[in-house]
Formats: sequence, C-alpha cells, structure tokens
Amino acid sequence: MKALVLAGGSGTRLRPITHTSAKQLVPVANKPVLFYGLEAIRDAGILDVGIIVGETAAEIENAVGDGSAFGIRVTYIQQEAPLGLAHAVLIARDFLADEPFVMYLGDNLIIGGVASFVEEFRRTTPDALILLTKVDNPSAFGVAELGAEGRIIRLVEKPQDPPSDLALVGVYMFGTAVHEAVRAIKPSARGELEITEAIQWLVDGGHEVASHLVEGYWKDTGRLADMLETNRHLLESIEPAIHGSVDADSSIVGRVVIEEGASLVRSTVRGPAIIGRGTTLVDTYVGPFTSIFHSCAIERTEIEYSIVLERATIRGIGRIEDSLIGRDVEVVPSAALPKAHRLMLGDHSRVSVATTSGH
Repeated sequence: MKALVLAGGSGTRLRPITHTSAKQLVPVANKPVLFYGLEAIRDAGILDVGIIVGETAAEIENAVGDGSAFGIRVTYIQQEAPLGLAHAVLIARDFLADEPFVMYLGDNLIIGGVASFVEEFRRTTPDALILLTKVDNPSAFGVAELGAEGRIIRLVEKPQDPPSDLALVGVYMFGTAVHEAVRAIKPSARGELEITEAIQWLVDGGHEVASHLVEGYWKDTGRLADMLETNRHLLESIEPAIHGSVDADSSIVGRVVIEEGASLVRSTVRGPAIIGRGTTLVDTYVGPFTSIFHSCAIERTEIEYSIVLERATIRGIGRIEDSLIGRDVEVVPSAALPKAHRLMLGDHSRVSVATTSGH
C-alpha cells in the first residue's frame, strides 16, 4: 500500500504567512503540520509516499528530503497548478501503479493517527473508504449524505444547503477503481477536478464506498483560528522537559518544554507551552497554549495563545494574544513622537490595534 500526500496548495486563507512559506510547514506545537501526517502514514505501516508539490516545492523538498528522517521513501510529483484533489490522483498514476493507497491532505491533522482506519481498509477492501466527522459549519466542506446502514448516497462540495453535518476529513483510502473515476469526471465550476465528484462516480457506478465516523480530534489547519486551536490541543498532551537554561529569577508553571539552547532570563512561562531551540526570553511572560519556534528573541512582552515562527523578534510590546507571528518578523514599539503605530504590512495582512479612548 502507498500514500499520496498533497502539499501543493497555495494557502490563501493563511496569507500573508503563505505568500513566502508553504502552509503545510507552518508549525503547531513546534512541528510543521505536514510532519504529523508523514509520521501518521509511517505509523500505519506505509513506507512509499508520493508528495504532490506546487509553487513551494523547493521548501517542501528541503524540509522533508528523501523521507529517511521519517522512516519513509519519498517521491515528489510536481503539479502545474492547484487543479483539484482528483487531479493530484490523475498525475500520480505512474507512482501509484496498481496498489491501493491513502490520500492525505498535508494541512490536515488527526490526533491519534490513521493506523486503525488503514487497517480497516486493508481488512474490508472496499473501493474507497472515506472518513467523516460532524462539524458546525458543513457549508465550508465536502459533505456526505448517508442512507440505510451508513451507505454513502451523495457527496456535495461546499453546499449552500448541506444535506447533513458530516464533513469529509482530509484522509481518503482508495483501491484502483478511483483511477477510472478521475479520468471520467470533468472540471467543476471552479475549474478543479473534485475528489467528491470522483467518489460520487464510484457510488453511482455501484462500487463499494465505505465510510467511517472519526470521533477523535481532526482539524483542517487552513485558517488562523484553526491553527491556534490545533496548537492548543497538541500542547495539552506535551510532556514537560527542560533542556535549556532557566535563571534563578525565572519561573516555569505547568507543562512546559524548554528546548535545547533556549534561555529564560527574569521570565515566566505558564504552560502548556513550548519554547524552541535557541530562543531567548528576557523580562517576558509566556502564557498558556503558546508555541515559540526556534531562534526567536522576545523581551519585555506578554504573549499568550499564540504561535511564533522562527527568528521572530518581539520587544517591548505589552501584550499579544490570539496571534500568528511569521518568520523573521520584527515587532518593536515606535520611538518617535508623537506616539503612533508605524506599520509595514504585506498583502492580505490582518492587524488588530488597541486604541485609547478619547485620542
């Protein structure tokens, strides 16, 4: 059995972070989202992995390499444009050959992995096994309508009037019949070959399409709020570990990881939280559900329920919360008079600025 991991999307919902970085490499709990998927595939006993890449191919390849660091063998497959999930299956035909496979969206995360689902697929050998979960906003997802005994009747992509609250999780298992399906369908109104339409083709053709309700935690990490929530869930299960230096005037409360080379000076970290390699905290408070990645410098600042990417610098900013701070970002107070916010922001940025009443 093989795996096909999709890491070619443009990540429009996480701009401006994804203008310069692959969305699948944004870290949660100080590990890129993509890595959780690769580890889940390995833990399910699948070693041959094809990764669909697009504009961020160089960054993905640099991060993952040949896969040996994860205990897998990686083949990269270039997608000319994000033309749909079914298009990814179409262009991966030579790699997949005639083996069944798991298709895993690289920005999705299932806590607990997928080994049990892969085992069910191997045991029952349907033409497809799709994973479903109940969501509050089904219009934002592909949605399944089930009939008697949980049989798939219909799949609809982002419907205005959802037939159910069961969304498709970004992990699919397929037999070889899907290759005929992706060749048979036409591009949708948005110009993509939709995997929901390919699965519907299988259903309509009498092929066996099974479903499984995911009861554990799943998240599509394509939006800021989802990234922060996923970060929170992962941090809740970390094991405390102090590998860096903590001076006598600093304190650590709760489940906290201080990675090698990190340094705390007159600072407090209240977990669950993780401080990355080579990061320095001076006169700083880090609150719960915060991940600070490698080689950051934070001084005279409070930060909570946030994700900070590598090499970011934050100095004298008061309090930050519910935020995603990008790579090599510098956040510092203005020294000019009169006091004012001085901003240089990329396209699609979103900034929330506290204002003082009466000014």
